[in-house]
Amino acid sequence: MTTAETYAEFANREARGVSPTYERLSQAVTRDDDLLTLLDGLPPAKRQPNLLFGVVRWLGGPVDDPAAFHDYVVTHWPAIETQMRARATQTNEAGRCAVLLPVFAALPQPLALLEVGASAGLCLYPDRYEYRYGDHRVGSGELVLDCAANGLVPPVGVPQVVWRAGLDLNPLDVTDPDDVSWLDALIWPEHAHRRARLRAAAAVAAADPPLLVRGDLVDDLPALAARAPTDATLVVFHTSVLYQVPPPRRDAFVRLVRELPGHWVANEGPEVLRYDGLPDPPSDALHNVLALDGKPLAWARGHGQALTWFG
Repeated sequence: MTTAETYAEFANREARGVSPTYERLSQAVTRDDDLLTLLDGLPPAKRQPNLLFGVVRWLGGPVDDPAAFHDYVVTHWPAIETQMRARATQTNEAGRCAVLLPVFAALPQPLALLEVGASAGLCLYPDRYEYRYGDHRVGSGELVLDCAANGLVPPVGVPQVVWRAGLDLNPLDVTDPDDVSWLDALIWPEHAHRRARLRAAAAVAAADPPLLVRGDLVDDLPALAARAPTDATLVVFHTSVLYQVPPPRRDAFVRLVRELPGHWVANEGPEVLRYDGLPDPPSDALHNVLALDGKPLAWARGHGQALTWFG
């Protein structure tokens, strides 16, 4: 897929109906030879829209007007390129816990949670948030997560979590203002509710910090998994992470995680982890497939805002 096609798909499948600003900006990039040439000088994994837009916002550049965005990127490209090469999209959306909760709650309790690609670890606290699935409420907490769920019998309670750990190539610290500012820059411009959610979830994590380990998802996963208490169910999980991992490495991770004790919960795009016999997604919007131990269960929107259960 060319860079222009990548930005067109982002505009049509991810940003449409969710962020008019990013839909407009992505469409403009598809027609902007100057920006496409600059982006094509980066490794393929570093050309993605979320990374470019996040870096520009983090540096204080404009995203509301495509013409101003073009001028800013061309003028400040050395600084933008440096940050795009150094950083990764580490969107740490606590709302994703709403689609993970039904699986977590159904597993043998208590749980030892290990998130791969944990960022700052905000998804390691599914027991500390409150959830609304339509009129059905689950749990209690300062942060309330809404999820439009279809075909799902909502869980009656939150899981019991006795150990939580995260593995990331560059773990972020919610007590570090620079790290939090990067997480904030990754939230799409119109999403004030997600900014408020980030602050609330960061407060939860800061009050009881998780174990975050800098490491590789293949080389360093077994050692971290071995630190989990043996009297709890180990759950290795990840959401919208594996698209950043080269396919051979992705395959090695899948082989490894299948051999670990406990359970594996994946929430990734259908082109990233492939499954046979998937039903059609509920719309043309981008959806992840929520799966347990390699068995697909549901379609889930990327920020946890909707879940369509078929498993």
